[in-house]
Amino acid sequence: MSNEKKSIRLLILEDSQNEAERLISLFRNAGHATRVHRLTSADDLADTLQQSWDLLIAAPHSENLDPGEALSAIRRLGKDIPFLQRVADNDGEAITDAMLLGAQDGVPQGDDERLLLVAGRELKNLEERRARRAAEVALREAEKRCQLLLDSSVDAITYVHEGMHIYANRAYVELFGYPDADELAGMPMIDLIHSSDQAAFKDFLKTYQSSEGHADLQCTGVRDDGSQFRARMTFSPASYDGEPCTQVVIRAETGNAELEEKLREISSQDLVTGLFNRVHFLELLDQACERAVKDGTAATLALLRIDRYASLLSEIGLADGDLLLADCANLLRQHFGDRAQLARLADDSFAALLPALSPQQSEEALHGLLKKIEAHMFDIGGRTTQITLSIGVAGISEQSAKSQQVIERVHRCVEELSNGNALKLYDPAEELAAAASRGSLVAMVQQALDNNSFQLLFQPIISLHGDERENYEVLLRLNNPQGEPVAPAEFLAAALQAGLAEKVDRWVLLNSIRQLGEQRAKGHNTRLFIPLGAASLQDPVLLPWLSAALKAARLPADALVLQFCEPDAVAYLKQAKALSQGLAELHCKVALSQFGGALNPFNTLRHLHVDFAKIDGSLIDNLAEAERQEQLKSLIGGLHAQAKLTIVPGVDNPSVLTTLWQTGVNYVQGLYLQGPSPRMDYEFSSGEE
Repeated sequence: MSNEKKSIRLLILEDSQNEAERLISLFRNAGHATRVHRLTSADDLADTLQQSWDLLIAAPHSENLDPGEALSAIRRLGKDIPFLQRVADNDGEAITDAMLLGAQDGVPQGDDERLLLVAGRELKNLEERRARRAAEVALREAEKRCQLLLDSSVDAITYVHEGMHIYANRAYVELFGYPDADELAGMPMIDLIHSSDQAAFKDFLKTYQSSEGHADLQCTGVRDDGSQFRARMTFSPASYDGEPCTQVVIRAETGNAELEEKLREISSQDLVTGLFNRVHFLELLDQACERAVKDGTAATLALLRIDRYASLLSEIGLADGDLLLADCANLLRQHFGDRAQLARLADDSFAALLPALSPQQSEEALHGLLKKIEAHMFDIGGRTTQITLSIGVAGISEQSAKSQQVIERVHRCVEELSNGNALKLYDPAEELAAAASRGSLVAMVQQALDNNSFQLLFQPIISLHGDERENYEVLLRLNNPQGEPVAPAEFLAAALQAGLAEKVDRWVLLNSIRQLGEQRAKGHNTRLFIPLGAASLQDPVLLPWLSAALKAARLPADALVLQFCEPDAVAYLKQAKALSQGLAELHCKVALSQFGGALNPFNTLRHLHVDFAKIDGSLIDNLAEAERQEQLKSLIGGLHAQAKLTIVPGVDNPSVLTTLWQTGVNYVQGLYLQGPSPRMDYEFSSGEE
């Protein structure tokens, strides 16, 4: 199977519920989180195939849905779902028949090891097919863009295969004076080279064909009307329509190096102001971001927008508006000198890139510019005009990987300056708060981490057999900016997806340890059950960090019970095993929550050092039924046989307490006893049953 242990979306065509559950357990015990659906009919299959699935495993026969019919439906809908047909015994003919029908393979029933290997192979093949399809789409888009760029390029570009033209863009056709590209199709390129240079051209091609990369050649080109021009040709390897060829870019030489340099300079300038134009400035900004990421070289971007420009333009007219912009650009040059790279970014906006300066270091110069612009009287068309600026400022650092992101930040800063004639520095905390107000769960989590605004609640875990030690489970809560609670499952899932889950767990641990220290200092013999997520199971530095935190707080390690859930332990069994052993060496206790939800829960226990097993809440549903009571009693008995203390959560009414006591459950937890509270104030002495 894949080393990455990704979640598998699995379809099972199997009449036996027990056999289906055994297959699910097989995959989960192999270390894979598995989302499963068991097919029960043709209609069920049709509905299910509206979603995306990774694998279908079919029994040899099914009364609900024939495997051949299922395979036909998949092919009819054009779904790429690997189909594994299980066959009775090791029947080679049945395996061949299944593959002839379209199954990827046939696997003998009972050969679980082979099933896992074949499934792993097909999942890997599926992943590669999906990646190839995505790459093909991206390639087609890239080819379209490249073709558009070639067709619209001002450079003369041709593609040549074995000396013959196979493509020429408009600029190339016009350079050589032909009416259209069809005239050049199939024509040898050497026919466009002056006879005096043809021998050198042939020698060059022989040498170039055995070399790699770019190469230049100067020669004389011949137009269709016989006129000549000197040209520099740049050759480079390429492909066209999937075939290898040579790209040739031709630039006619003017013979005036000074003029060429002037043309290059003009191409990067804004014609009205003489500052850099937008295109060239964005290249400079990209380079600044690259330097910041690679070398840590900081810089600052300032967006300078003229206030109320539209109304000003209606007063002075478009022509005088250009004069105003030119005068303003001169003032910017005088103010910044060589400290900034300046550009006209939009009709009413300038930009200043200040290398090697932070926003705070740039602030004084930018405030000075505001005052200078406000005090300056522009003489435009015989009348005096005054303007003000709104300036947005953002830093470029190693975390600023995209120039567009920096531009968006300075633009937002300017938009927030409603009165104008002011400066605003980008503040990450404000952006985070704004994103949180818009409902971003990731922003809410990051803001809570930055502002220490999570809330810890404590719910008592109470003994049914006279243990008066104070046990509480720690529960994490988060409110949105409107003060409304956010469902823990939602914000914890967002934290995991954004890579913040480890930080959240560390926050919970650190603050739990702090509050536990305060509680024990009051003379309470308190122990906290602290949940950990899947990210912490995989965190290699959690154990040394926790050891240092406990020593700093001067707490006994057994005052903490680190709790992780059974699905995470199954998905990351190797890491969970290492963590549970490490916690035991620290003398911390370990609890496994949601126990009993897996098809073979005791198999997981064989690998883990666990002190407490917290029963999955679904197992106490309908506990009034004798069968459910016997199932729970058997599970509790099995745990006690392995010296595990048992906890039942979700006790929300008194009706189940007697049954739980009779089954031998050690501890209970739930709303009937006490709901989560910001204080650890439960009277445990009164909780004895």
